[in-house]
Amino acid sequence: MEDELDEVARTANFSGVVRVERDGQVFEKAYGLAHRGYRIANTVDTRFAIASGCKAFTALAVVSLIEDGTLSLDTKARELLGDDLPLVDDEVAVGHLLAHRSGIGDYFDEEVITDINAYVLPVPVQNLLHVEQYLPILDGYPQKFPPGSAFAYNNGGYVVLALIAERASGVGYHDLVRQRVCSPAGLVDTDFLRSDSLGERTAVGHLPIDGEWRTNVFHLPIRGGGDGGIYTTAADVSALWRAFFGGRIVSQRWVAEMVKPHSEVPEDSLRYGLGFWLHGSTSEVQLVGWDAGVSFKTVHEPDSGITHTVLGNTSDGVWPVARFLRGTSRT
Repeated sequence: MEDELDEVARTANFSGVVRVERDGQVFEKAYGLAHRGYRIANTVDTRFAIASGCKAFTALAVVSLIEDGTLSLDTKARELLGDDLPLVDDEVAVGHLLAHRSGIGDYFDEEVITDINAYVLPVPVQNLLHVEQYLPILDGYPQKFPPGSAFAYNNGGYVVLALIAERASGVGYHDLVRQRVCSPAGLVDTDFLRSDSLGERTAVGHLPIDGEWRTNVFHLPIRGGGDGGIYTTAADVSALWRAFFGGRIVSQRWVAEMVKPHSEVPEDSLRYGLGFWLHGSTSEVQLVGWDAGVSFKTVHEPDSGITHTVLGNTSDGVWPVARFLRGTSRT
C-alpha cells in the first residue's frame, strides 16, 4: 500500500500527513513542507488546521451543555441572541443549528463560493479573534427557509452555536472547547492557534496565487470560531474518535444521537447527524474540512474500528489521497 500511496501523493502534490489504523496496527507518514519559505518538512506530529472539522468540536461542546442542563435542543437561539442578528427566525433552535436545518442565511455560503482560494472575508482578518467579533459578518443575511423544513450546510449557523454556547455558559468559546472536548479526550496537541503566532510543529497553509505559493494568512480569521479554525495532529484525531465513541466527552446516549441520521444528503451519498457527516448506508462517520490552504478528511468505522485520517496544508491535496485510502479499506 505504501508504494501506491507514495505515487498518489506525488501525483497530487500532496503536502500533509496520512494516518491509518486497522486491525490494531497504525501506519502514518508525512509528505511535503510545513513551511515552504523555510523548507521545513511536515512530520507525523505536525499540527494542521482542519477547517470545518472543527464543527464536531463545537457540536460536542454544545451537547455537553445540553447534558448538564445549560441548554436543550429546543432552546431558541433568540433567547441568547437578544437583539443581535434580527434576521434569524425566532423559531430557530439549538437542534436546528446542530443539524444544519436552521435555514438562516450563511455568511460563508459554499453553494455560492466556488473558488476557495480567491475568497476573502468582508472584514480585516485580525478583527476576528473572539466569537463576539463575528457578529458584523453574520448579520444581514435573510432566512432561506422555515426552521426544520430542510437541510442546508451552514457555516454561519455554527458560529451562532459558538456564540450561544459561550453566552449560556459564561465561558469563552475557545476555553469551552478546551475544557469540555480537548481535556476529557486527552488531546494534547489540539488548540485554536493564532495565524500570526502558530508556534513550532505547525503547518502553514499554502495556496497558489499568480503562479507562486503564498500563505493563507490573509484569507482566514486570525483565530477560528465555531465553524472552523482549530489545529490538531493525526494522532489527536484518532484520540478524538476513541474518546467520542468511548463516551468520555458526552454520554453514550448522546453519542448515539449525534451519529443518528437527522438529514439525508442524497446528492453526496451522505447523511448528517449532529456535527458529523454519515455514510449514506453504513456506520461510517466522517469529518471534512476545506478552506484556503487547508484540506482535511477523517473517516471512522465504529463497527470495524478502521480509521483513515488525511490532513493537508493546501486547498486540494487531501482529496486524491482520501479516495485512495477509501479504496484500500474495501479490500
